[in-house]
Amino acid sequence: MRVLGVDPGLTRCGVGVVEGTAGRPLRMVGAGVVRTPAEADIAERLVLIERGIEQWLDEHRPEYVAVERVFSQHNVRTVMGTAQASAVAMLCAARRGLPVALHTPSEVKAAVTGSGRADKAQVGSMVTRILRLDAPPKPADAADALALAICHIWRAPATGRLQQAVAAHRRATAPVRLPKGIR
Repeated sequence: MRVLGVDPGLTRCGVGVVEGTAGRPLRMVGAGVVRTPAEADIAERLVLIERGIEQWLDEHRPEYVAVERVFSQHNVRTVMGTAQASAVAMLCAARRGLPVALHTPSEVKAAVTGSGRADKAQVGSMVTRILRLDAPPKPADAADALALAICHIWRAPATGRLQQAVAAHRRATAPVRLPKGIR
């Protein structure tokens, strides 16, 4: 499985590609950031993010895209920019027919470090260990994007089984509809 993780942001949008399967050693394919100038118009910044993500999709050909789920923060302006960058990443993936998974920051931290309250340094340290890197990826946005991809690879099998079980339950408990005229 090859996953593009996206840590959305307007100034620095972290991107990272990880390859592997749950229970086996994972491999970093690439990591970096898509940058936009803070003084640029918001519409232009979103276009630059779209171009950058499209470039990563073209170059690395992931099978899945994992994006950090935006949650409410105190700074509405920051949340809006993060949500807009997140939407761009989802749009790019959907345009190519790639499945998109959203993971909360605490879910990613728990998957990678064992604690949903881990700080950026702990996440970077564990990403370095898990991917057997010489040093933590810089900047932290790139490490966070790799953590998203790792989280998805590790959680995807269980999530898939759960979704199949829910779908089977719905089919089994769905009311029987008789053809018109038969009652």
